[in-house]
Amino acid sequence: MIEIIDIHKTFQGKKVLNGVNLTIKTGETMVIIGRSGCGKSVMLKHIIGLNKPDSGKIIIDKEDITNMQERQLRHLRMRFGMLFQNAALFDSLDVAGNVAFSLFEHTDLDSKIILKKVKNCLSLVGLEGVENSMPSQLSGGMRKRVGLARAICIDPQIVLYDEPTTGLDPIMADAINELIKDLQEKLKITSIAVTHDMTSAYKIADRIAMLYEGKIIEIGTPHEIKNTTNPIVKQFITGAAQGPITHNKTLVLEEN
Repeated sequence: MIEIIDIHKTFQGKKVLNGVNLTIKTGETMVIIGRSGCGKSVMLKHIIGLNKPDSGKIIIDKEDITNMQERQLRHLRMRFGMLFQNAALFDSLDVAGNVAFSLFEHTDLDSKIILKKVKNCLSLVGLEGVENSMPSQLSGGMRKRVGLARAICIDPQIVLYDEPTTGLDPIMADAINELIKDLQEKLKITSIAVTHDMTSAYKIADRIAMLYEGKIIEIGTPHEIKNTTNPIVKQFITGAAQGPITHNKTLVLEEN
Protein backbone atom coordinates (compact mmCIF):
# COMPACT_ATOMS: atom_id res chain seq x y z
CA MET A 1 0.00 0.00 0.00
CA ILE A 2 2.67 2.55 1.02
CA GLU A 3 6.40 2.70 0.24
CA ILE A 4 8.60 5.38 1.81
CA ILE A 5 11.89 5.40 -0.08
CA ASP A 6 14.98 7.25 1.17
CA ILE A 7 13.10 10.33 2.41
CA HIS A 8 15.16 13.33 3.52
CA LYS A 9 13.78 16.52 5.05
CA THR A 10 15.49 19.50 6.67
CA PHE A 11 13.77 22.28 8.64
CA GLN A 12 15.65 25.45 9.58
CA GLY A 13 19.01 23.74 9.11
CA LYS A 14 18.02 20.69 11.20
CA LYS A 15 17.96 17.30 9.49
CA VAL A 16 14.65 15.77 10.59
CA LEU A 17 14.33 12.81 8.23
CA ASN A 18 17.64 11.39 7.08
CA GLY A 19 16.96 8.57 4.66
CA VAL A 20 13.73 7.02 5.95
CA ASN A 21 12.78 3.71 4.34
CA LEU A 22 9.58 1.92 5.29
CA THR A 23 7.02 -0.31 3.57
CA ILE A 24 3.49 -0.57 4.96
CA LYS A 25 1.43 -3.52 3.78
CA THR A 26 -2.21 -3.32 2.75
CA GLY A 27 -4.49 -3.98 5.71
CA GLU A 28 -1.85 -3.86 8.45
CA THR A 29 -1.43 -1.53 11.40
CA MET A 30 2.06 -0.03 11.43
CA VAL A 31 3.06 1.84 14.59
CA ILE A 32 5.99 4.27 14.42
CA ILE A 33 7.64 4.91 17.79
CA GLY A 34 10.29 7.37 18.86
CA ARG A 35 10.99 10.21 21.24
CA SER A 36 8.84 13.32 21.30
CA GLY A 37 10.13 15.68 18.62
CA CYS A 38 12.00 13.07 16.59
CA GLY A 39 9.94 13.64 13.45
CA LYS A 40 7.13 11.06 13.71
CA SER A 41 4.39 13.56 12.92
CA VAL A 42 6.53 15.02 10.14
CA MET A 43 6.52 11.55 8.58
CA LEU A 44 2.72 11.44 8.70
CA LYS A 45 2.54 14.84 6.99
CA HIS A 46 4.76 13.52 4.20
CA ILE A 47 2.56 10.45 3.74
CA ILE A 48 -0.55 12.60 3.30
CA GLY A 49 1.26 15.14 1.14
CA LEU A 50 1.20 18.08 3.56
CA ASN A 51 5.01 18.16 3.51
CA LYS A 52 7.19 17.49 0.48
CA PRO A 53 10.54 15.75 0.96
CA ASP A 54 13.80 17.37 -0.04
CA SER A 55 14.60 14.07 -1.76
CA GLY A 56 13.22 10.55 -1.94
CA LYS A 57 9.86 9.12 -2.92
CA ILE A 58 6.55 8.20 -1.33
CA ILE A 59 4.57 5.63 -3.30
CA ILE A 60 0.92 5.07 -2.40
CA ASP A 61 -0.82 2.22 -4.18
CA LYS A 62 1.83 2.41 -6.97
CA GLU A 63 1.48 6.20 -7.40
CA ASP A 64 4.41 8.52 -6.61
CA ILE A 65 2.86 11.40 -4.67
CA THR A 66 6.01 13.44 -4.15
CA ASN A 67 5.56 15.47 -7.34
CA MET A 68 1.77 15.65 -7.38
CA GLN A 69 0.07 19.01 -7.81
CA GLU A 70 -2.23 20.26 -5.06
CA ARG A 71 -5.37 19.32 -7.00
CA GLN A 72 -4.15 15.72 -7.29
CA LEU A 73 -3.20 15.69 -3.61
CA ARG A 74 -6.67 16.86 -2.58
CA HIS A 75 -8.14 13.94 -4.47
CA LEU A 76 -5.61 11.57 -2.89
CA ARG A 77 -6.42 12.79 0.63
CA MET A 78 -10.00 11.58 0.25
CA ARG A 79 -8.53 8.10 0.59
CA PHE A 80 -7.15 9.05 4.02
CA GLY A 81 -8.76 9.52 7.38
CA MET A 82 -6.77 11.17 10.17
CA LEU A 83 -7.15 11.31 13.93
CA PHE A 84 -5.19 14.32 15.16
CA GLN A 85 -3.41 14.41 18.51
CA ASN A 86 -5.95 16.79 20.10
CA ALA A 87 -8.89 15.55 17.96
CA ALA A 88 -8.91 19.02 16.24
CA LEU A 89 -12.68 19.44 16.32
CA PHE A 90 -14.32 22.66 15.14
CA ASP A 91 -15.68 24.31 18.28
CA SER A 92 -18.35 26.17 16.28
CA LEU A 93 -19.86 22.96 14.85
CA ASP A 94 -21.85 20.33 16.70
CA VAL A 95 -20.75 16.68 16.66
CA ALA A 96 -22.71 15.88 13.51
CA GLY A 97 -21.22 18.89 11.71
CA ASN A 98 -17.71 17.84 12.69
CA VAL A 99 -18.13 14.25 11.58
CA ALA A 100 -19.80 15.24 8.30
CA PHE A 101 -17.43 18.10 7.47
CA SER A 102 -15.40 16.38 4.73
CA LEU A 103 -18.49 14.87 3.16
CA PHE A 104 -20.18 18.26 2.84
CA GLU A 105 -16.95 19.88 1.59
CA HIS A 106 -15.82 17.27 -0.92
CA THR A 107 -18.83 15.23 -2.06
CA ASP A 108 -22.24 15.83 -3.61
CA LEU A 109 -24.05 13.36 -1.37
CA ASP A 110 -27.57 14.18 -0.27
CA SER A 111 -27.75 15.57 3.28
CA LYS A 112 -29.99 12.68 4.38
CA ILE A 113 -27.40 10.15 3.22
CA ILE A 114 -24.65 12.10 4.99
CA LEU A 115 -26.62 12.18 8.24
CA LYS A 116 -27.16 8.43 8.01
CA LYS A 117 -23.40 7.90 7.52
CA VAL A 118 -22.69 10.20 10.47
CA LYS A 119 -25.01 8.23 12.75
CA ASN A 120 -23.47 4.95 11.60
CA CYS A 121 -19.92 6.17 12.25
CA LEU A 122 -20.84 7.53 15.69
CA SER A 123 -22.40 4.15 16.45
CA LEU A 124 -19.17 2.40 15.44
CA VAL A 125 -17.24 4.46 18.00
CA GLY A 126 -19.88 4.01 20.72
CA LEU A 127 -21.37 7.52 20.63
CA GLU A 128 -24.99 7.07 19.63
CA GLY A 129 -27.25 10.07 20.18
CA VAL A 130 -24.64 12.81 20.60
CA GLU A 131 -25.08 14.39 17.15
CA ASN A 132 -26.34 17.71 18.56
CA SER A 133 -23.74 18.04 21.34
CA MET A 134 -21.01 20.66 21.07
CA PRO A 135 -17.31 19.75 21.46
CA SER A 136 -17.12 21.83 24.66
CA GLN A 137 -19.64 19.48 26.25
CA LEU A 138 -17.51 16.38 25.60
CA SER A 139 -14.80 14.71 27.66
CA GLY A 140 -11.33 14.19 26.18
CA GLY A 141 -12.09 10.57 25.39
CA MET A 142 -15.37 11.48 23.70
CA ARG A 143 -13.64 14.13 21.60
CA LYS A 144 -11.13 11.49 20.43
CA ARG A 145 -14.02 9.22 19.48
CA VAL A 146 -15.72 12.00 17.52
CA GLY A 147 -12.41 12.65 15.76
CA LEU A 148 -12.20 8.97 14.91
CA ALA A 149 -15.78 8.95 13.60
CA ARG A 150 -14.86 11.89 11.36
CA ALA A 151 -11.76 10.03 10.15
CA ILE A 152 -13.75 6.97 9.04
CA CYS A 153 -16.82 8.80 7.72
CA ILE A 154 -15.28 9.23 4.26
CA ASP A 155 -14.72 5.45 3.95
CA PRO A 156 -10.94 5.78 3.83
CA GLN A 157 -8.51 3.13 2.67
CA ILE A 158 -5.85 4.44 5.07
CA VAL A 159 -6.22 5.94 8.55
CA LEU A 160 -3.44 7.93 10.22
CA TYR A 161 -3.32 8.27 14.01
CA ASP A 162 -1.18 11.01 15.58
CA GLU A 163 -0.59 10.11 19.26
CA PRO A 164 -4.09 8.60 19.65
CA THR A 165 -3.86 8.12 23.44
CA THR A 166 -2.09 11.33 24.45
CA GLY A 167 -3.88 13.22 27.24
CA LEU A 168 -6.11 10.31 28.24
CA ASP A 169 -6.17 8.38 31.50
CA PRO A 170 -5.06 4.70 31.27
CA ILE A 171 -8.62 3.34 31.19
CA MET A 172 -9.78 5.67 28.41
CA ALA A 173 -6.50 5.13 26.53
CA ASP A 174 -7.15 1.40 26.59
CA ALA A 175 -10.69 1.99 25.33
CA ILE A 176 -9.32 3.98 22.38
CA ASN A 177 -6.80 1.20 21.66
CA GLU A 178 -9.60 -1.37 21.66
CA LEU A 179 -11.63 0.86 19.35
CA ILE A 180 -8.72 1.19 16.90
CA LYS A 181 -8.35 -2.59 16.82
CA ASP A 182 -12.10 -3.09 16.41
CA LEU A 183 -12.35 -0.63 13.52
CA GLN A 184 -9.32 -2.22 11.85
CA GLU A 185 -11.03 -5.60 11.97
CA LYS A 186 -14.44 -4.35 10.82
CA LEU A 187 -13.35 -1.92 8.10
CA LYS A 188 -10.20 -3.71 6.82
CA ILE A 189 -8.27 -0.44 6.57
CA THR A 190 -4.54 0.17 6.47
CA SER A 191 -3.48 2.07 9.60
CA ILE A 192 -0.41 4.06 10.58
CA ALA A 193 -0.06 5.33 14.14
CA VAL A 194 2.73 7.41 15.66
CA THR A 195 3.16 7.26 19.41
CA HIS A 196 5.60 7.10 22.28
CA ASP A 197 3.06 5.12 24.34
CA MET A 198 4.43 1.57 24.28
CA THR A 199 1.31 0.10 25.89
CA SER A 200 -0.69 1.41 22.94
CA ALA A 201 1.95 0.36 20.41
CA TYR A 202 2.05 -3.23 21.63
CA LYS A 203 -1.75 -3.48 21.69
CA ILE A 204 -2.66 -2.14 18.24
CA ALA A 205 0.38 -2.90 16.07
CA ASP A 206 0.94 -5.65 13.56
CA ARG A 207 4.45 -4.25 13.21
CA ILE A 208 6.39 -1.53 15.00
CA ALA A 209 9.12 0.68 13.49
CA MET A 210 11.42 2.91 15.54
CA LEU A 211 12.48 6.31 14.20
CA TYR A 212 15.79 7.52 15.60
CA GLU A 213 18.04 10.33 14.33
CA GLY A 214 16.00 10.58 11.15
CA LYS A 215 16.08 6.90 10.21
CA ILE A 216 14.09 3.74 10.88
CA ILE A 217 16.54 1.69 12.95
CA GLU A 218 14.40 -1.38 13.63
CA ILE A 219 11.14 -2.96 12.45
CA GLY A 220 9.41 -5.97 13.95
CA THR A 221 6.30 -7.46 15.47
CA PRO A 222 5.43 -6.40 19.02
CA HIS A 223 7.01 -9.63 20.27
CA GLU A 224 10.20 -8.98 18.31
CA ILE A 225 10.43 -5.38 19.54
CA LYS A 226 9.88 -6.44 23.16
CA ASN A 227 12.79 -8.85 22.79
CA THR A 228 15.11 -6.57 20.82
CA THR A 229 18.86 -6.66 21.32
CA ASN A 230 19.28 -3.14 19.89
CA PRO A 231 20.40 -0.99 22.87
CA ILE A 232 18.73 2.18 21.56
CA VAL A 233 15.37 0.47 21.01
CA LYS A 234 15.64 -1.36 24.33
CA GLN A 235 16.33 1.88 26.17
CA PHE A 236 13.30 3.55 24.60
CA ILE A 237 10.80 0.75 25.23
CA THR A 238 11.91 0.32 28.84
CA GLY A 239 11.99 4.06 29.55
CA ALA A 240 15.57 4.08 30.86
CA ALA A 241 16.96 7.60 31.31
CA GLN A 242 20.61 6.76 30.67
CA GLY A 243 22.28 5.48 27.52
CA PRO A 244 22.81 6.27 23.85
CA ILE A 245 19.33 7.58 23.08
CA THR A 246 19.87 10.60 25.35
CA HIS A 247 22.40 11.88 22.82
CA ASN A 248 19.81 12.36 20.05
CA LYS A 249 20.73 15.69 18.43
CA THR A 250 18.01 15.84 15.78
CA LEU A 251 15.05 16.81 17.93
CA VAL A 252 12.64 19.18 16.22
CA LEU A 253 9.31 20.70 17.09
CA GLU A 254 6.51 18.35 16.02
CA GLU A 255 4.53 21.27 14.62
CA ASN A 256 7.04 21.33 11.75
